[in-house]
Amino acid sequence: MHVNGKVALVTGGAQGIGRAFVQALLGKGAKVALLDRNSEAGQKSKAVLDEQFEAQRTVFIQCDVTDQEQLKGAFEKVIEHFGRLDIVVNNAGVNNEKDWESTIQINLVSIISFHMFILQYLMLRST
Repeated sequence: MHVNGKVALVTGGAQGIGRAFVQALLGKGAKVALLDRNSEAGQKSKAVLDEQFEAQRTVFIQCDVTDQEQLKGAFEKVIEHFGRLDIVVNNAGVNNEKDWESTIQINLVSIISFHMFILQYLMLRST
């Protein structure tokens, strides 16, 4: 897939699989916004990525995907910072059997809500 020069947003992008997505996209020439609720992990990831890649190709935005206003605000920051958005990797997720309601909110509801919001943006952009 050709991603050179494209702008990507990765939820849960500060660690684990999300961080691997970010590194892969950067390695192929994309610019990437890392969204994560863990500010410390996000700042550390950004610093490490800045050493590997050009610092202006990444931005970290602290964001709780269960909060629709934070998601919309993060989306707006990505557009403001990079001027557009081409790729979304909706990766945020948890596995917490003791707090199943939060798990469903993060792993299902937030994914669907954010995709609906992004689809609206993409449809408007294509017209």
